[in-house]
Amino acid sequence: MIGSAVLRWTCCLCTVGQVVRTLPEGPPVHGVTSLADEVYVVRWKELDQVEVYDVITYRLQRCLTVPNLRGITDMTSCEHCHSVYIANNVDKCIHRLGVQGAVTRWDVGDKPRGLSVNAAHNLLLTLREVRKIKEFSSRGDLLRELKLPDDVIHPWQAIETRNGQFIVCHGDLGDVVHRVCKVSGDGRHVVHSHGGQRGPGSGQYNVPLRLAVDGNEFVFIADINNGRVTLLSPTLEFIRYVTSLDQLKWHPVRMYLDAQRRRLYVADNEWKDGHYTAGRAVVFSV
Repeated sequence: MIGSAVLRWTCCLCTVGQVVRTLPEGPPVHGVTSLADEVYVVRWKELDQVEVYDVITYRLQRCLTVPNLRGITDMTSCEHCHSVYIANNVDKCIHRLGVQGAVTRWDVGDKPRGLSVNAAHNLLLTLREVRKIKEFSSRGDLLRELKLPDDVIHPWQAIETRNGQFIVCHGDLGDVVHRVCKVSGDGRHVVHSHGGQRGPGSGQYNVPLRLAVDGNEFVFIADINNGRVTLLSPTLEFIRYVTSLDQLKWHPVRMYLDAQRRRLYVADNEWKDGHYTAGRAVVFSV
């Protein structure tokens, strides 16, 4: 009998990312997530609003107002806490949005970049400039703070694994190293890594900006300047590309995995004349 782990590996190898739906094109998308049978999209625009779509029909249901919503760097959600979280890089805070539209916020002391929720239903913030991970409760209480290893330069996002380690993506345009790595639970050591010198090869990245991890700890990476999403094994070995050039016409800048429905939401933004000019959210079946 073939073991379940082998079956999962085989299925992951054979699965091809298919486009299920593309949400309407408009201003650049700076966050996408799903919660309670709905998809939440936040765009870079003057109105302080979050668009809410039905998760089955993908029709726009309503828009929720979040006061002082600016400097958006990421968005994620927690089914357990019935909340959507939005990172605000200008005010150095987190906006918490309830499914009924209630909004609260708390200060985090640094500029937040990537967001994720761990198994304890706490919010993890990746702080690019100071190379740290901060963990907050759903009410905004600071629970712990970890300093990342010295060779993890410009981290974008961190996701905690079941055994307490962290998957981290890092590397900006001026950096020598662009990679995805697994860091020990105390934040001191790199355990595994994939990537290295910036480039277009299957073992390379050109600004790996966002991560998603499924229930079996396979890792999806939004490789922004290579214009693709890459899939790695739980030990960070290359498996395949999830997206093709004809599926993403711009740059994958944000990403969220609905593991239950096997839906990968990718924010695909146009870069023109030094800034993002348009965007859309592409829904993949994975």
